[in-house]
Amino acid sequence: MALNVVSPGKEKSLLGRMQALGVREQDIEEQFVRSSGAGGQKVNKTSSCVVLHHRPTGIRVKCQQERSQALNRFFARRILLDKIEAKLRGAESAEQKEIAKIRRQKKRRSRRAKQKILADKRHQAEKKSTRAAVRSDYDE
Repeated sequence: MALNVVSPGKEKSLLGRMQALGVREQDIEEQFVRSSGAGGQKVNKTSSCVVLHHRPTGIRVKCQQERSQALNRFFARRILLDKIEAKLRGAESAEQKEIAKIRRQKKRRSRRAKQKILADKRHQAEKKSTRAAVRSDYDE
């Protein structure tokens, strides 16, 4: 892996992290595709987007943060290691928790949940109606 743009210290720490997690370079399938988004003709001509597939875990990562292919290779490996680490830990990351929370909020309520909400509203209205002011029925 020749990363000319990334400093040797960062490259060394990435390789150390790969060894610590037991990820080998042979297990990673690397593809280069054309990026999308801003960048004009340069983006349309060069394949700077990096797609990594870690065969043992089945995790696939796509990175097109930078215009440079070398930087995208480095960032893609870092993202891949983050995902592998999260999978090995078994703990959900904060980002995954946030996504799950938003998904629950947007999810349509079931018929039973709607009925329960309406029943609670009726019950609350009944309680409030008993709090009405006392009227006197006799004339003075």
